[in-house]
Amino acid sequence: MVRRTDTRQRMLDTAADLFQTQGYHATGLTQLTTAGGAPKGSLYFHFPGGKEQLAAEAVRLSSERTGAMLEGVLRDAPDAPTAIEWAVEALAVFLSESDFQRGCPLATVALDAAAESEPIREACADGYASWHDLLRNYLAGQQLSAERADELATVVLAAIEGGLLLARTRRDLAPLRAVATHLHATLDRELS
Repeated sequence: MVRRTDTRQRMLDTAADLFQTQGYHATGLTQLTTAGGAPKGSLYFHFPGGKEQLAAEAVRLSSERTGAMLEGVLRDAPDAPTAIEWAVEALAVFLSESDFQRGCPLATVALDAAAESEPIREACADGYASWHDLLRNYLAGQQLSAERADELATVVLAAIEGGLLLARTRRDLAPLRAVATHLHATLDRELS
């Protein structure tokens, strides 16, 4: 027997994947329920706010998963330059293995729907803020001032986002690898 929470989680997982690869507007309700293996009526049963609520929750889920990956990399790396390099490489592998369909789990939805939906905008903003906070706190722990750690966290996050977008658009990991090399050198200089 399928429990209610199993159906809800399957729908969230499916939505996170579809919104990341196709965007919000290109993903229809029928596709969401069919791909999630759920009856049509279950969308509104589990998500009374409809597609918008499902999207906001899927963005939060994707953000948490990426944050957990980032947290693990930051914890396990021997130093900050290597940590950022490993994080970028993990994203590059994910992008490449998806045949350049899955870049940042927030960017596609943010560009597609955040301007017209406050719940989706908030979910995207919260996701980016959580990643920024992870980076800032990590860099502050590397003997950087709080202000400098905050600035560098913004630069790191923005550079990786741009690298992912260019790599996905070009179907080539070179932009992402260039970002990794540049960030490695920048952090090496900052922490010397």
